[in-house]
Amino acid sequence: MSLKICTLYPDLLGTYGDGGNALILDRRATWRGYEVERLAVRAGEPVPVADLYCIGGGEDGPQVRATALLKESGTLDGAVRDGAVLLAVCAGFQIIGRRFAAAEGRDVEGLGLLDVETVRSDEPRAVGEVTATLTASSLGHVPALSGFENHGGRTRLGAGVEPLAFVTKGVGNGFGGTEGAVAGRILATYLHGPVLARNPALADLLLTWALHVPELEPLDDALHDALRTERGL
Repeated sequence: MSLKICTLYPDLLGTYGDGGNALILDRRATWRGYEVERLAVRAGEPVPVADLYCIGGGEDGPQVRATALLKESGTLDGAVRDGAVLLAVCAGFQIIGRRFAAAEGRDVEGLGLLDVETVRSDEPRAVGEVTATLTASSLGHVPALSGFENHGGRTRLGAGVEPLAFVTKGVGNGFGGTEGAVAGRILATYLHGPVLARNPALADLLLTWALHVPELEPLDDALHDALRTERGL
């Protein structure tokens, strides 16, 4: 079985190394014997139809530009509605929502793939380590998450969207102690690290969605497990 993984606009949304998420997905699928095609689509290039998309974090200007390009393309919208899996991190989380707060007091209309909105906050910027316990009922058993957040906005979840997790350390979405969001085959989070390098069980969950399999063969994650223990997870 083959798998096509596409990272969207790493030249615009690559500030925090979130492009590493696609690499983690590639490796963990390849180690299990799956054939993987991994693509990175830069601004101005056509967006292909893929099985799994990754969008990362970036600054306000590139975020607005990426939003406009994705609207113009329409491919991501159609692919997600046809069942493609989407991992959206930080700016990507905001882009796929209904609207987000940008620089100079502007509100920008998002893609509307997820019923969330990101608003301005007078609170200090959310910067630092995060730990969070997964709560979304659709995720089965995934261990507590860890990552690094760096964002100024606060994201409110709408109807039909479950929080990915509840924070035990850090800010997360900024409303009700939640972190991230899940709806259908869309998973969004503020966690960098990259998030899938620090939380490989989450990567495996996304792979089961994209490959349409109930579970995957286990891998030797002893090194990662030792790091989790070191972090007190």
